[in-house]
Amino acid sequence: MQLKLELFVDVPEESISFYCRTLGFEVSGSISSEYTVLTNGDAVIAINSRRALSNNHPLRIETGERTGLGIEIVLSVADVEIAYRMAEKSGWPLSDLATQPWGLRDFRLIDPDGYYLRVTSRRHA
Repeated sequence: MQLKLELFVDVPEESISFYCRTLGFEVSGSISSEYTVLTNGDAVIAINSRRALSNNHPLRIETGERTGLGIEIVLSVADVEIAYRMAEKSGWPLSDLATQPWGLRDFRLIDPDGYYLRVTSRRHA
């Protein structure tokens, strides 16, 4: 089984830039304002324009509603320190890198559309 996320966003170009610059994703194929696939190792995130959703689509939200409420996207990386330095260099607001009670190191951030992300080590500290 492989997981692929599709995120519906207000401004696809902003989200594509965020995921590439802050988290090291790369565009797979061509960039489109409607649908762009990003990859980083085995992680696949498709960026979709919210405008592409029909008015009665269950994922459509109203202006001002919180996107991604109740969802935490966890990205597991081989070297969380390198991922943290890259994210920090981007200037995007993020939490400190911390060792959690369960033994993994991680940091957290929220993407331009409000999706909550946790970037975590694969191995215990």
